[in-house]
Order: sequence, then structure tokens, then C-alpha cells
Amino acid sequence: MRLGFFGINIGACADPAGATAVAQAAEECGYDSVWTGEHVVLPDPQAPPSPSPPDSPFLDPAVALAYVAAGTRTIKLATGIIILPQRNPAVLAKEMASVDVVSGGRLIFGIGIGYLKPEFDALGIPFDRKGARSDDYLAAILALWTQPQPSHRGEFVSFAGIQAMPRPVQRPHPPIVVGGGSPQAFRRALRHGNGWYGFARSLATTAEALAAIRAARAAVDRPPALGDLEITITPTETLDRDTVRRYEDLGVHRLAILGIEPTTEKLIALIRTTADRVRL
Repeated sequence: MRLGFFGINIGACADPAGATAVAQAAEECGYDSVWTGEHVVLPDPQAPPSPSPPDSPFLDPAVALAYVAAGTRTIKLATGIIILPQRNPAVLAKEMASVDVVSGGRLIFGIGIGYLKPEFDALGIPFDRKGARSDDYLAAILALWTQPQPSHRGEFVSFAGIQAMPRPVQRPHPPIVVGGGSPQAFRRALRHGNGWYGFARSLATTAEALAAIRAARAAVDRPPALGDLEITITPTETLDRDTVRRYEDLGVHRLAILGIEPTTEKLIALIRTTADRVRL
């Protein structure tokens, strides 16, 4: 089992010095990755299903990860997740390739389709058919990252006769992780993802999701080159060795603990005590 830390661009980690200190502590304690979240805007006043108060600071994932990359050496830098249909795919491909380059090939590219309609409305992006838009955007990004002469013709984006340099360091491309708990998200992960990410899941809800993924596998033609689907969970339980074993028995490969403490010092203490409890 690998450990990660979720929240490297949020709250106390929206302070750049704090984010670097937290990432360095995670690296020193043997964590394999730090993860960003994303909300470009938040509804004000807060109303369900919005997860955060409107004044919650969220640094842009690319900016936060590039900054943290400069202060670390080996820890992987993951978007957990970027809301793909809200982004211009060519611009996002450039941003994420740049993070991979400046970090020496440490990016994990986590994507989701989003669920807050006010966020889409504020950005002028249609809320309907966001799944189809996401699939088209991901195909466009992969074309920009992998094709010698990138071209793509899709429903939502088309291009040809261009180049987008530099390419990511990782070849053929950084690992793609698909987040979300819908049947469509499970199928998207199986078709396109190196991994699936489940946020704020208990042992019980993780078991339900993994059973649904196994059931979906029979109906999805997963490309052999993707290999096994790596499972990352942000758990709701406090971790100890027994709890980690139980997640591992379900088929989970990484637990990215939720960093919601109010200060950098408390986040670093959480990282260290969790590592001690599971004897990482």
C-alpha cells in the first residue's frame, strides 16, 4: 500500500511556503504522492452539493504543483482532480506537460467531469453533455502529447497542422486517473485510465465502487496497454495498520489522506502520525 496526501493546494496549503513544507514532510515520511483538488469558483452562498465555503482558497493545480516540484525531489504530483470539461484542452495539455517537465516526470493527471452547475454557468460552459465533452477533450490532449504531427477532429474540439512543445517527460504520457462515482465514470476509467480515484470513501463505499468497476469491466473493451487499473482512495477512516490492510484486501493500491487541518503544523503532524501508525 502506498500513501498519498490530498489537499496540497487547499486551505493552509494555499500558502506556498506551507505547501512546500507539507510536501517535503510527506516525501521524508515515504509518501509517494501529493494531490490537488479543484474548484475554479464556488457558489456564494454555499449550498448543497457545494463542498466548501465560498471563501475557501484553492490554488490553481498547475501553479501549485509546479511550485511544490521545485521544493521536492521524488514525490509524485497529482491532480485529484482537474475538472476537464471546464478547461480548454490545448491550454491544459500545455500546462500539464509543463508540470511534468519542470518536475522531471512526476505528474499524475487526474480528471473528473464536475458536478456544480453554478461553477459551469459562471465559466460559460454547458453543464449538459459534460461527459462527452470530457472524452473529446481527453482524446485531444493525448493527441497533443503523443502524436508526431498532432491532429484531432471531434465534436467539441478539432485541430491539425500544429505542434505543442514540450511534450511530457513521461512516455507515452503521464498516468491518467479518472475520478467519480457514477457508472459512466467507472466505464471512463476502464476505457481511458491508468487508475481510478475515489474521494472520501469508507471501506463499505469503496467495496461498493470496486464491485461496480468489476461488473463494468465485462462490458468495457479495456486497451491492454493500460494494464491493471490502479485504485486510489481518500479514506474517511483514521488509518492504522489494520484499516490499511482492509483497504488493501479490497484491491486498493494507494490511500491519499485528507488534509483538512487548519495550519501547516497540524498537517505535518497528521502526515507524520499517520506514517507512524501504519509503519510506512
